[in-house]
Amino acid sequence: MNKQTSLFSNIKGDFSAGLVVFLIAVPLCLGIALASGAPLFAGMISGIVGGLVIGFLSGSNLSVSGPAAGLTAVVLVAITKLGAFEVFLLSVVIAGVIQFIMGLLKAGTVANYFPSNVITGMLTAIGIIIILKQIPHAFGYDADSEGDFNFIQVNGDNSFTALLSTLNHINLGATLITIISIFIILYWNKIPKLNVVPAPLVAVLTGILLNSIFSGSSVLALGSNHLVTLPIPESFGDFIHQFTLPDFSAIGNKEVWITAATIAIVASIETLLNVEATDKLDPLKRHTPPNRELKAQGIGNIVSGLIGGLPITSVIVRSSANINAGGRTKLSTMVHGALLLTCTALIPGLLNKIPLATLAAVLLVTGYKLCKFSIFKEMFKNGKYQWVPFLVTVVAIVLTDLLVGIALGMAVSVLAILRGNIKSSYYFSKEKYHSGDGIRLELAQEVSFLNKASILLTLDHIPENITLIIDAHKTDYIDFDVLQTIREFKDIKAPQKNIKVILTGFKPVYRIQNTPDLTAEEKSSLQSAPIHTISTGSHKELLKELQLN
Repeated sequence: MNKQTSLFSNIKGDFSAGLVVFLIAVPLCLGIALASGAPLFAGMISGIVGGLVIGFLSGSNLSVSGPAAGLTAVVLVAITKLGAFEVFLLSVVIAGVIQFIMGLLKAGTVANYFPSNVITGMLTAIGIIIILKQIPHAFGYDADSEGDFNFIQVNGDNSFTALLSTLNHINLGATLITIISIFIILYWNKIPKLNVVPAPLVAVLTGILLNSIFSGSSVLALGSNHLVTLPIPESFGDFIHQFTLPDFSAIGNKEVWITAATIAIVASIETLLNVEATDKLDPLKRHTPPNRELKAQGIGNIVSGLIGGLPITSVIVRSSANINAGGRTKLSTMVHGALLLTCTALIPGLLNKIPLATLAAVLLVTGYKLCKFSIFKEMFKNGKYQWVPFLVTVVAIVLTDLLVGIALGMAVSVLAILRGNIKSSYYFSKEKYHSGDGIRLELAQEVSFLNKASILLTLDHIPENITLIIDAHKTDYIDFDVLQTIREFKDIKAPQKNIKVILTGFKPVYRIQNTPDLTAEEKSSLQSAPIHTISTGSHKELLKELQLN
């Protein structure tokens, strides 16, 4: 493991980020449990397991796992249908086993086929949803629970009508706390010497202090319905008794297995989508092994189900907050899980003093960073094959839900890009490749996003210490995702394996720079090494020739 991804390479930043994610996770865990019709403590359990168990086992440096808003409807229906929460927990355990098996079968490679415009659309839509859902809380209208990201809310409002309802329920105290909290979050880190304390923590402490000051005012004081509401056990023994075991006697119930399969499929898709999105936000542009992630999520759901927790997925809201707060390794998600366990067991009363308005301020800033206007501008600049699926994904997710929006975005991507002509993305001949050789990868006339997986796999298996020429002279069209894959390989992965990449024949419209003229020494070195032209065949045959598959 290199220095950038070492668990203790960014201790200060990761502890700070873990604290921020913890503060956001508390109301989200409780809100999702409430919306799911499950015990509130079940939401905390899944947050703890997501942080400590999955955080430790995951191959992602930045993804944060916990109870999933996208599964609330599934969980609510399942608990009702199965008749007992303990029976539902058995479904969660079985779902975890299914996920682990999917990881062993390498089902996670489906993540390679998610187009980047759809992933960007998902991130943008999540940002818009966060803003829409947090504005009411920012003004003190807390009719909808935290963690409800559905367009149609439990109280009958939708994401837009709730904004209108907010106008009739503005709480002056909550509004003041929100404004002050946002100001602190934006400007605290610019104050020398004071910026060692995380701005969101300062905002939370300020919110608690302000509400304490407001307690003497009937106009400004916030009631308990405007604060975090965590169950408070009377003793540590009561805390332990909140953990619940699954009912294994229901193992023969057909509905248990149907529910388990549903949870496994939905949770796996959401996890793969969110991990892919998190990788896009990663400042260090690291890649998460999808199959390892499925196995980690499977183990996490097994543990969660065994001790009374909800189904778990990677969650983009917490993951993006983790990145924005300075998290760089998975220590931050483990810190957040440890804080959830410690505070839930020892000091739940203190957490119940946190105003929802302060947490709304933290989430509003996070949401804005996900859906800035510059993102729309960039997508429009990339052409219609990028912005049309992007916009469809954004609108569909905001008005429906994550999976429906992704499905529509994927469908539009296929219609927009394929144009009825899917061809092989490159050609190669059967040769033996040795360290120090040169390899020429000649791209085909049409390279769509469906070719991304084979190109990514091939580039990842190119041997060390060689010169790779990527030739695009014959191409009429290269998909945006493939161009991103090539850029990432050239700038990040190739240097790590001492691979010299030469780009040639790329048209200006591709917005990728061809390699400048080589020096005389480089030309001499290149000419002395045999060049194996990649022509005719498939990537599987190439990998076989490289003796790497």
